Amino acid sequence: MAGAGNCGGREWGLIMPSCSRPLAGVLSVAIVVGAGLAAQPAAAREIVSFKEGSAGSIIVKTNERHLYYVLGDGRAVRYLVGVGKAGKRWSGTTSISGKYRRPDWAPPKEVKRDKPKIPDLIKGGSPRNPMGEAALTLSGGEYAIHGTNMPGSVGGFVSYGCIRMYNQDILDLYARVSVGTTVVVQ
Repeated sequence: MAGAGNCGGREWGLIMPSCSRPLAGVLSVAIVVGAGLAAQPAAAREIVSFKEGSAGSIIVKTNERHLYYVLGDGRAVRYLVGVGKAGKRWSGTTSISGKYRRPDWAPPKEVKRDKPKIPDLIKGGSPRNPMGEAALTLSGGEYAIHGTNMPGSVGGFVSYGCIRMYNQDILDLYARVSVGTTVVVQ
């Protein structure tokens, strides 16, 4: 995973003296924009007005690409998420069956069929592991709400049915929920 704002180890101060004024201006804008993009995941989580569900439940609005953790009193924490791509979306009510930090990942049969060169197991903590920092497995299937090693995919229709979150956000949600928490996917 390439981190947002990664400059490949170069120090901008060493480059700037040799730049012309126009290039220095472009680099300054790029640095400011890059800093804004790097901050985006933290800003993706916010408290909003929300009238659905009961306190302590999770509601995923697939078309909005948002997950809501219902706080009650008409409020929820809203997170930007990646959801199932065309043909992989699902809806229904389930619950959290497990909570895991830096889990190992074994690709489901469908993923293995589409990507036969993918390893049978990717250890937790590996930069190649698509589960990210934490996973909340969902009962009744192969799906999970999890972090990601590809933060640029959050907010899109990108998965085989799992709900993908920024690592900072899955860690926040992980701390709020327990096994048995109701999850409604719409």
